[in-house]
Amino acid sequence: MQPRFGIRTKLLLSILAILLISYSTLIYSTMKTMSASLRSEVDRNLETNLTYARSQYQDRARVVKYSLLQPASSKTVQEHLVTGDRPWLDSRLKDVHKVLPYLDFLLVIDGRKRIVAGINTNSYGEELYLPGVLDQALAGKRAVHSTEILPAAVLCQAGTTRYCEQESNAEALVNTVVVPVLSDSGAELGCFVAGEVLNNHAILPSELQEVSGRDVEVSITQRDLRIASSLPATLRDISTLSPQVIDVLERGEVYRGEARIGSRDYETVIDPILNSRGEFVGSVSVAVATERFRETKRENLGNILASAFIGIICSFGLAFLASRHLTGPLRQLAASASKIEQGDLDQRVEGDQDDEVGVLASSFNKMVQALKERDSIINKKTDDLQDLNEQLERMVDERTSALVMEMGRLEAVLTSLAEAVVVTDLDNRVVLFNPAAQQLFEMVPHRVVGQPIEQVCELVGFTSLWERIKDLAQPDRGGGTKEELTVKGKRLYVYLSSLSDEFGNFAGIVLSIRDVTVEQQVDRMKTEFISTVSHELKTPLTSIKGSLQLLLTRSKWLTDTERQLLTVCFRNTQRLIRLIGEILDISGIESGGMVFKFKPVSIGELTVYAVEEIKSYAMGRDITIVNTVGEHLPMVYGDSDRLIQVITNLLSNAVKFSPEGKVVMISAEQEGNYVVVSVADKGRVIQWSDRDKLFKKFQQIECQERGKVGGTGLGLAICKEIIERHHGRIFYTAAQERGNTFSFTVPIIGETDAKG
Repeated sequence: MQPRFGIRTKLLLSILAILLISYSTLIYSTMKTMSASLRSEVDRNLETNLTYARSQYQDRARVVKYSLLQPASSKTVQEHLVTGDRPWLDSRLKDVHKVLPYLDFLLVIDGRKRIVAGINTNSYGEELYLPGVLDQALAGKRAVHSTEILPAAVLCQAGTTRYCEQESNAEALVNTVVVPVLSDSGAELGCFVAGEVLNNHAILPSELQEVSGRDVEVSITQRDLRIASSLPATLRDISTLSPQVIDVLERGEVYRGEARIGSRDYETVIDPILNSRGEFVGSVSVAVATERFRETKRENLGNILASAFIGIICSFGLAFLASRHLTGPLRQLAASASKIEQGDLDQRVEGDQDDEVGVLASSFNKMVQALKERDSIINKKTDDLQDLNEQLERMVDERTSALVMEMGRLEAVLTSLAEAVVVTDLDNRVVLFNPAAQQLFEMVPHRVVGQPIEQVCELVGFTSLWERIKDLAQPDRGGGTKEELTVKGKRLYVYLSSLSDEFGNFAGIVLSIRDVTVEQQVDRMKTEFISTVSHELKTPLTSIKGSLQLLLTRSKWLTDTERQLLTVCFRNTQRLIRLIGEILDISGIESGGMVFKFKPVSIGELTVYAVEEIKSYAMGRDITIVNTVGEHLPMVYGDSDRLIQVITNLLSNAVKFSPEGKVVMISAEQEGNYVVVSVADKGRVIQWSDRDKLFKKFQQIECQERGKVGGTGLGLAICKEIIERHHGRIFYTAAQERGNTFSFTVPIIGETDAKG
């Protein structure tokens, strides 16, 4: 079937569309860039000329101010001003006027604003009315210059005689400078007042135009009337500023806009002139003719359009020739491809062009040959794939059987477990409830399996675990935890752990529940039995100890062998009494029978008592005890006898396991709301395998240097129970090379403790 549009037509239309889009985009972006550039140039021209005009307008006032600062600070001028020496001051003002001939008036007034001296004035002794600028200069004791609108009467009074003949309501825009004259103590003696009437200098904008060029027009207005302009005489009276412009200028803002003056279009910027009180009194405006910029824009647009037209024509011609060269071989390729589609893989394309078309023809022939080879390979591989599929089906059957067997084993294990096990899925619905759980909670599986774990927790009394289960279901909150609960009179240990899938995502929760009610009852009975036996043994052992001690101290007729045997009996009796005492202590703490008398105590005093108790034992082993606990530490809230027992026990262990001749150090420091007490020795570091035994009952550690040291194995366990009753903690820290440190924390006394 012959296509409606051939490759040549599509190629030509595509190239034409690309050319039109490209040139249109180029023209648009070029014109936009040109307009922005011309706009930027106009704005820059306006800003430059406005800055220049404003500086020229204000520089005269600055020159006057700095010229008057020198005589205002002169001691001689101050003395003549105080004495009111008018002739001398008039002479000095004439000298200044020779330097500044463009000033229309120059006066000296005293502290009460009366004219003392001046040029061309006869108003001596009269008060000069210059509100705002004169008050600012005298009050601020600094030179002030501003532009003011002054009435004809004030100008006539100041010495501008041509305004003496003006009407009473006549006004003029005056560049005014006031420089105060101050004494050494800072008192206002008077001031110099100078003014330049801008209405008398209409040629100032023309002078500025000579620098800026004829395309720039400069004007100065008094309020809305032009008083000076570089416009031709025929256009100079085109009047006044519009009310909209005046509104902008009265707010102290710069006005920008377009204006047509005569037959020319201008871009204009108008800068307001404010007096010393911030009131609008006039403006400086700069207008730049836009004809030159628009002509440049039109010329550039014409050049761009002509270049675009010529480029499109040339490109279209080249595209037409190229399409004719390409379409012939492509038609042949299309015909061959159609035959290959029908299954004829013996097709070949003849191409001798040394270009991309020739490469395409060569690639096409290689592709056909490759297709023919792959067709034969595919036929062969299909048979092999069928064999592999059969093998895979056999492997799947084998793996399925193995998985079924493994699931059977797992089910058997869970069924035989003595602990209750509950498993949930990722939606926290129960998927497993083993027989031990059924027996523990007396619930059949069909009431539990498939139900939300929250509902199951309510049924079995595990409501307090729901928040912890929700935490384990959160991302990055995995791990396990152990909880203790009492449900229906049974003491239960509940172990919770989260499950993860192969991607590490949450897949469910496992709850393992163990009933420890019987174990705790047996443990309590054991503790009560040990406590009862210890009480029964303590009284006869105390009597035996007293009898042995009496025999050893008063029996002089004993032989050495008999004394030695009695000494062994006495030492073992002491050891049994100490063991029974420690057993009674640990039993009393665990059962709650030991009474603690809490009150404010000083750690410094407790350490002193403990060191005194252990000093003789340390001296016997040549061990030095260094106490660095200061009196600056705050009081703690605790039982002084029990805390001394803890410190004494730690010191005793440190002395016992330290080599002879070493130092044992006891220190304390405040950390937050706790005082941390530490006992450090220089003995061999306790091995990792033995550190779990440190605070457990009836556990002893062998010292590699001295073998097994005698003891009950209850000392650290008692210390742990006492410190925990004080709401603190006890812990072990190993030194890097040699030495061990045992530390415990005691809370600092608070306001409630002190009241109690």
